[in-house]
Amino acid sequence: MALMLAAFLCEAISVRFVSTVLGLQWHRSTAPLPDTGQWLLLALNEKLPQIVVDLLRAPIISLHHYLMLFIMLGFSALFDCIKGPGLGIAARYMFTMAVGRSLRTVTFLATILPSARPWCAEARYRIPDHPHPWAQKYYAPYASDPDAIHRVIQEDMPYAFVKEYPGEYRPSWGHMSFLVDILRPTVEEGSSWYHFLKKASGGCSDLMYSGHMLVAVLTAMAWTEAYGGWISVVIWFLVLHSAQREIRERHHYSVDCIVAIYVGILLWRMTGFIWSAIDNSHARRLAKLDKVQNRLFQAAKDSDMDEIRGLLNEVELAGQERKGFSQRIILSFSSAMIVFTLSCVLLAFTLTSDG
Repeated sequence: MALMLAAFLCEAISVRFVSTVLGLQWHRSTAPLPDTGQWLLLALNEKLPQIVVDLLRAPIISLHHYLMLFIMLGFSALFDCIKGPGLGIAARYMFTMAVGRSLRTVTFLATILPSARPWCAEARYRIPDHPHPWAQKYYAPYASDPDAIHRVIQEDMPYAFVKEYPGEYRPSWGHMSFLVDILRPTVEEGSSWYHFLKKASGGCSDLMYSGHMLVAVLTAMAWTEAYGGWISVVIWFLVLHSAQREIRERHHYSVDCIVAIYVGILLWRMTGFIWSAIDNSHARRLAKLDKVQNRLFQAAKDSDMDEIRGLLNEVELAGQERKGFSQRIILSFSSAMIVFTLSCVLLAFTLTSDG
């Protein structure tokens, strides 16, 4: 949980940075990237029956629903619906989410892409019109002039004259003052660095890859591993429905959703060592049988039935889970963690209801 919260904090800071570093004028003037997925959906709207189009447009499931589906999955271990512990699958989910969000942050920080909604920054933020001093020196002079771009490639050094820009507003944030250059606050937005991070929301540059789709895919992967069957098929259909809605409503480009799907699948497979629905008792019994095979053959030759029974009993015990704590301790710990988890969930939904 600590790792996941740290990843979210880093992501929130980075989202604000990429949304403000180039200034409001860049958001207004930069056209969205051409997206063939968006073209395909618009073409299908003309070809498909209206009832199908309405179904594709309908907000059937949202981010909070995927989170609630996962919480239901974790607590279903209490009723022996999935292999326990429920905290095990929760730990795997949070760890995978933290890794996925960290990779996402590195990806969208590496190259800033224009939003599919050009009006987003002006509607959501009060950011300066002009670019950040870093962008003034390293990007703005070489943004559109082919000769300037060619020369900076040849020289591999910034050479252009930086024109005059207004100064940057620098509030006093004490120990957090190092964030001023990253978050680019303005007078109108208040004086609290935490306030800026709460308003970061989904950002106003395209964030490669989609965080919403990562949550959806991890939830679907957890259900598939724990249950399988038709209910997992239904959830995967909901994931695909969410993906086309993200593209249709231009919250993301098609590539963001495609990458999020396969990254989520691969990350979940990678973290199988934390929790797995696969019963390993059979493998442990076979491994133990391998070790005692020669002794078992020798006991059979000697017709030593007591030795055979003892060895077979060792094999059976090897497949059983080791219990290191009493039932009372396990129940007490589980109860405390259930209360703690539900409290965290309610606080998260309450405190982040504004984005």
